[in-house]
Amino acid sequence: MVASLDWATAASLATALGTLVLAIATFASTRTANRATRVAEQSLIARIRPLLLSTRMQDPPEKVMWSDQHFARVEGGRGVLEQDGDVIYLAATVRNAGSGLAVLHGWYSHEDWRDATHPPPETEKFRMLTRDLYIAPGDIGFFQGAVREANDPMRERLEALVKDPQRFAVDLLYGDQEGGQHTVTRFGFTPRNGGWLVATSRHWFLDRNDPR
Repeated sequence: MVASLDWATAASLATALGTLVLAIATFASTRTANRATRVAEQSLIARIRPLLLSTRMQDPPEKVMWSDQHFARVEGGRGVLEQDGDVIYLAATVRNAGSGLAVLHGWYSHEDWRDATHPPPETEKFRMLTRDLYIAPGDIGFFQGAVREANDPMRERLEALVKDPQRFAVDLLYGDQEGGQHTVTRFGFTPRNGGWLVATSRHWFLDRNDPR
């Protein structure tokens, strides 16, 4: 009877040990699979990530047209801030240094110069473009905006900048073709020789942690 109990106890212990080993192996396998899934997901995200920069001075110009048929020729590394009648027009050439298609969504003009220590505004404060603008990886394009209403809160400051050019900043909101990876890039406008030089200041990633 004692021997029978010993064999029963041994069998139970063996079964429990086997179950524990199987659980550990399953847990390790699940962790490995999850890690592989995260790596694959990050790899996919990296392949479609856009990143906008200012264009180079030697880049070809862009011909920008607004909905009211107003045209502007914007040279590489430069921007436009001009007034025609009651409308103020803003544009700059940009380059997509990322590996994914950039879909431009909106812009926000600060009243003065803002360095990288000033965070961008909330996304609802950006002015949505009347049409989506697309910039392919490794290609150049432009963003554009306009102030048309007499009571527009940006009008007074932008009119002052047209008459007396001073440094100011513009934030651009964009993402990828899947509707994700929302990013804000800040561009600094600096008056020079009757025009505007444009340079990239900083990027903010809205859908994930900043790499800094």
